[in-house]
Amino acid sequence: MKTIMKIAALSTALTPVAALAQDDEINIAYLASSSQNGFNQAIYEGIQKAAEAYGNVSVEIFDGEFSAPTQFTQVEDLVAGGRFDAMIVTPNDTVGIATALEDATAAGMTVAATLFPIGPDLQDMEPQVDGLVTTVASDPSIGAARQAEEVVAFCEDKDPCKVVVLIGQLVFPFDNLRYETFQSVLGEHDNIEIVATGEGNYSPETSLTAMQDILQANPDVDAVLSNADQHLMGAEIAIVDAGLDLESIYLIGGGLNQIAADAIRAGSWDASLAQFPVSMGSAALDAVVDSLNGEEVETWIDESKLGDSPAVVTKEWLDENPDFEAEWQG
Repeated sequence: MKTIMKIAALSTALTPVAALAQDDEINIAYLASSSQNGFNQAIYEGIQKAAEAYGNVSVEIFDGEFSAPTQFTQVEDLVAGGRFDAMIVTPNDTVGIATALEDATAAGMTVAATLFPIGPDLQDMEPQVDGLVTTVASDPSIGAARQAEEVVAFCEDKDPCKVVVLIGQLVFPFDNLRYETFQSVLGEHDNIEIVATGEGNYSPETSLTAMQDILQANPDVDAVLSNADQHLMGAEIAIVDAGLDLESIYLIGGGLNQIAADAIRAGSWDASLAQFPVSMGSAALDAVVDSLNGEEVETWIDESKLGDSPAVVTKEWLDENPDFEAEWQG
């Protein structure tokens, strides 16, 4: 069996628009990076749960289709339509969408970001868009570094240690930052070699194909490092289909869905970077409503602190916490 080893930021901001009456109907749009993505669905679940507690808050989801132009147009259309008081955005292009959101806040809409900060600096959680109320996120490079350090620990006695990286889409700024962080951390160790990189697009099916292609040229991999559990779902199938010993290969993903938790408990996978999408959505909704009601809100809510698990969840921790359930299925 393999053995591997709700706090917010202090800054606050005043609501940028005139407060609504407490009993006014509030309409909030959630702009998902993709409404077909399980993580985004879990964020929306949190938004819906929080909205239900108010009685006067309605929410609606919009599908960004993992497309930056689609999401940009959605912001423009929502501002022009005037139907919504606020929007919560999980961005596809954290830089490109900033202009549209500046227009939204200038038009009087309350805007919050989830998962990533919006603006040119992905490591700056404070608002980079004028009028942005709050960001519920954490620095993606910190999580990526923690994942890579787990691989370094596994590879300590292997020379060479051959690593496959599965990333979402390198066209996305946040995935580029994660990938650069993986390269930086692993690159400090002469025994570690990144033998291949595949793009999984947050899809088990796409990841399966990518991993199949990688294994044809690199059948003797030691570890698979991925930013998303969905990628490992496909990679696992490819590894088993190739006749390789799954338990001899170190597998670490990100997001900590229930499929990952079960696989880690079973010893098939080794670890996952913990994330809390339902809590993220609820925190964003509450902040938006508070802002609309004229209350002070925290400009940054650290998503990594919304749950009770360690940053990287392993079998050892899950065995010690048998009642733990992930916030999303996968």
